[in-house]
Amino acid sequence: MKITLLNGQPFDYQAFCGFPLKVFHSAKAKRITLRIDEKLHLPVLTLPKRCSVTKAKEFLTLHHDWIVNMLGRLPVAQTFQDGDEITFFGEKCHISHCPQNRYTSFANNTFQISGDKEFLHRRTTDFLKKQTLERLSELTIKTASVLGVKVSSVTLKDTKSRWGSCSTLGNINYNWRICLAPFDVIEYLICHEVSHLKHPNHSPSFWQCVENLCPHYQTSRLWLKKHGRSLYKYI
Repeated sequence: MKITLLNGQPFDYQAFCGFPLKVFHSAKAKRITLRIDEKLHLPVLTLPKRCSVTKAKEFLTLHHDWIVNMLGRLPVAQTFQDGDEITFFGEKCHISHCPQNRYTSFANNTFQISGDKEFLHRRTTDFLKKQTLERLSELTIKTASVLGVKVSSVTLKDTKSRWGSCSTLGNINYNWRICLAPFDVIEYLICHEVSHLKHPNHSPSFWQCVENLCPHYQTSRLWLKKHGRSLYKYI
């Protein structure tokens, strides 16, 4: 990626590093920062507005091994293919390309994807999101009723790191990729977000509420920390 610095000269960071990366200059940044965008499988370098090329190069050189190590830990990016076996809400399911079908459907633990093969990945992703929203909405409302709290809305997002969030207005968001996790992990996430409707913090009372709803929450929470990035393998 080439960007123009203060001296007006372009510098090819990608050629310097030997792998793709995103580079940003930020007027708000007070120091150089580096992170890995797990969704895009790219390192992201943020530079203060007046950062020199020399300082940027020194920083990248110092952190080169860390970048390589972190990228190596990411799952290999792939697309949904005909015949794939995936876990959907804890059940083993298959993807079957059915171009002769008029509509995409789900039956007998098989996602029957209609349309041309070139659109298989997108159609599968869209259908998974539709099915996921329906199931998460139902389970979230059911869990909220146990606590006697009200859910205003349930929506899906494709966030880079957060698996869920809950606003003070009762709006709950989930990362759609959670549908690929074991069911007890999904259950924990739902209980976590619903508990925020009663405790908008992470106080001891909040965690006690989570445990009351989901006794296995610690195990599921640990799974998400250890294996959550594996759910980003589908681009």
